[in-house]
Formats: sequence, C-alpha cells, structure tokens
Amino acid sequence: MREIKVGQKYRHFKDKNYEIIALARDCEDANQKIVVYKALYDSEFGFGQIWTRTLEDFLGIKEINGQKIQRFKLIEN
Repeated sequence: MREIKVGQKYRHFKDKNYEIIALARDCEDANQKIVVYKALYDSEFGFGQIWTRTLEDFLGIKEINGQKIQRFKLIEN
C-alpha cells in the first residue's frame, strides 16, 4: 500500500490537484483511516475547499473505458 503523508500533492483522475492536510480516524470506527485534503483550485465551493475520503478509497483504483487507473496520483512529495 502506498504511504500518504501530510503536505504531499496529488492529482485526481479528473485532473484536479489536492494537498494532503491531515490523516485522521473515523470517530465511529477508529480502525477506519481518513484522508483530509484541500483543493488547490477554485470551485463552486470556493478556493481551497476541504474534503475527506477513506484511505482505502483515496488509494483506490478506478476503471475508466476498460483502463484501470489510480483515483489519486502523487505529483509532489
């Protein structure tokens, strides 16, 4: 499994960039790791919108047009 670190920058498969700002645990299930990340672009929610996603989902693989790709790809360590 890839290692996620605070400060790393990732590109989402939809071509938007994000920065990891924290790694957390779900309050309902402490075994569930959560990635907290910030959008590095302006959107309908404003610049720098904060998002969360489970670590498993963040590191997940998407299948698009029969091709398997990483949901998020590291662009800056």
